[in-house]
Amino acid sequence: GGAADAQARFGHSVKGLLTEKVTSCGTDVIALTKQVLKGSRSAELLGQAARNMVMQEDAILHSEDSLRKMAIITTHLQYQQEAIQKNVEQSSNLQDQLSHLLK
Repeated sequence: GGAADAQARFGHSVKGLLTEKVTSCGTDVIALTKQVLKGSRSAELLGQAARNMVMQEDAILHSEDSLRKMAIITTHLQYQQEAIQKNVEQSSNLQDQLSHLLK
């Protein structure tokens, strides 16, 4: 009787420990799953941020190129404006000379 009783108690405590361990493992698996999902979400967000950064970099490079082209155009326009100004001055000198000759 006593030995069978002790064996039953031992079996019961082993079942209790196993149940405890299974519950603990289940909790750990759930925590690990949450962490993996969070990690994959982080990787997704990082990937999206990297793509956005590449797009921004392309836009910046394009803007830089456009600014360089506009600077060149501005320089050309300044040269043309100076040439027109000289032509206007020469034209007015020629008009003076012509009117002087026609007098």
